[in-house]
Amino acid sequence: MEFTLLGAAFVAVATVWLFIYLEAPRGNAAVICDRGLWDIAVTAAVVGVFVGRFWAVVASGGNPLTAPADLLIIRSGVATGPATVAALATLAWMTRDNVLALADAIAPAALAGLSGWHASCLIREGCLGTTTELPWAMFQSGSSVGRHPVELYASILLGVAAIALVVYKARGSRLPPGVIASSVLGLAAGIRLLTEPLRPSLGGGPVAWYWVGLAASIAAIVWLLRTRSDERSESTVHSPT
Repeated sequence: MEFTLLGAAFVAVATVWLFIYLEAPRGNAAVICDRGLWDIAVTAAVVGVFVGRFWAVVASGGNPLTAPADLLIIRSGVATGPATVAALATLAWMTRDNVLALADAIAPAALAGLSGWHASCLIREGCLGTTTELPWAMFQSGSSVGRHPVELYASILLGVAAIALVVYKARGSRLPPGVIASSVLGLAAGIRLLTEPLRPSLGGGPVAWYWVGLAASIAAIVWLLRTRSDERSESTVHSPT
């Protein structure tokens, strides 16, 4: 039995901690201490992974109630959609007093955590996708067929996006609260859609969830920007001349 899923979770959590730790002195913790952000992020991640694992085990015919060790075994992975919904719901509940600002504060670290999760394919020996003859192709043990390191592609793209958001925030974001968090949802979904054709399970992955995430991200950004524009227009109308 493989228990390397724990290693993947450790890499993801460590990456989240590193981003929060490095970004806090640059203003990320303006509304709450970095320790508070860490507690919120880890709790949301743990709940999300647990729900995603539980869902995946049940979907594959297992019964976590009678065989709880199955939750730690790598087989069947984590159900992306249920895990994401559970993590977002936990985040919203824990930050209900200031959900948009805190979501923006945590969002880049969460994206970095996803990057770490995908990079942990090196631990799980699960990086490979469809066949390729590109010079950076990777080979499965005992095989001479080169394959795309698709999980590493996703990890790099997610990591670059996370760093870009941190740099943007450090320069003083003037976006309405919630736009950065919404952008992270769209980036994560879009990157998975971009890399999905290179996965060997094309057609069997949670593509619908990625489209839902991308659509929800765009809708949220448009709504938040429009709300800010309406507020500015109203302020201009009622301002003294």
